[in-house]
Amino acid sequence: MFKNVERVVLAKTKITQRPYPQYIKYMGSKSKIMDFVLSGINDVYEDGGICDLFGGSASLAGAVGDQVAIHSNDIQAYSAVLAGAYLTAWRKNSTPEAAAIIEQAKAIVSRNRKAIRCLHDYAHPVSIKRFNAIEREQQSLIERNFRRPWHLFLKYYSGTWWSAEQALWIDAIREVADQYKADPTYDVILSSLMFAMAYSSQGTGHYAQYRDANTASSMKDISIYRKKSVAQLFVKKYSGALATLATQPSDFQHKVTSLDYRECLKEFSGGTVYADPPYAFVHYSRFYHALETLVLYDYPEIQEKNGVVVKGRYRENRHQSPFCIRSLVAGAFEDLFRGVSESGSNLVLSYSNTGMISIDDLGEIASREFAGKSIELVFTDYKHMTLGRQFDRHREVEECLMLVK
Repeated sequence: MFKNVERVVLAKTKITQRPYPQYIKYMGSKSKIMDFVLSGINDVYEDGGICDLFGGSASLAGAVGDQVAIHSNDIQAYSAVLAGAYLTAWRKNSTPEAAAIIEQAKAIVSRNRKAIRCLHDYAHPVSIKRFNAIEREQQSLIERNFRRPWHLFLKYYSGTWWSAEQALWIDAIREVADQYKADPTYDVILSSLMFAMAYSSQGTGHYAQYRDANTASSMKDISIYRKKSVAQLFVKKYSGALATLATQPSDFQHKVTSLDYRECLKEFSGGTVYADPPYAFVHYSRFYHALETLVLYDYPEIQEKNGVVVKGRYRENRHQSPFCIRSLVAGAFEDLFRGVSESGSNLVLSYSNTGMISIDDLGEIASREFAGKSIELVFTDYKHMTLGRQFDRHREVEECLMLVK
């Protein structure tokens, strides 16, 4: 029945997109097609809350959290922080300003940088040989034992996506952030630090692998990012986000969880589920492990191959999504559809013609699991950001919304 589906004209928008701060660069983010997503949600929304089942960068929470109760869920902990920045953060009289946070962090950096011998002023050019020697020296800090706490990024990531100096600042701001754990802006502080990490990183916007200075051109490009100030980027984002916050908690009963999608569906009922699962064989935990580590700050075991730490410095035992495994994806969708059905909710599913399962096969599974319900497919064409530096940085993708009510 889905072989020649007609393209449906969606209903007029009821829930609308509000302006909201963007904190991270995120593959497959729906922020650029949020109006399309909201049109689908409005077409099936009847009452109750909205569950964003695979929250990711929490764009949906950012877009509509002022209009409807949102249950934002994602198995990755960093997503809960981003969702909290949009949904549950508010500003008190005692909320710290950016200058106060940076002043505290600066004292920590000044105290700790004295023991680091491999710092480099990237404003002063050096030969490519010397540049790479500095990079290797910073990268070798992973082998060093530190006595003081709050050294995770300095040890794990110096000379990779960030310089040792930038890593010092990330650790310092992260340490200061925990002093404000009881403040309702705590998630905004951490989210703003994620922003500073993203825009000072010498990578491509994610953290799968950092770049090497193989040529004079790549050395120059990396140096541009090495010179960026984590502190200045943090101040820019945090100050701007703080200015948008309300001065009292939201009236909506928002909920933020870090659950497997099947467990989340057991906690949600009677509303609308928005599901945007991964499309490709690559796991998001590979691309955003540094954000997970920032939030958890747990000094994780780092993946090794043949006794050597892998270049990506991935967390050991990172999450593997069944939606990214071809042999498991059909069963994963069966569980998803069954969970939505049992929750008594309507569904808006985002998927694409480049996914791990065909739209036709997806339709057949939905027909079985949602017998007796209305099922429609809606399509739009857009460019999908891959965050790569190759010629496929933007890929032509036909985005599909499956609407079930």
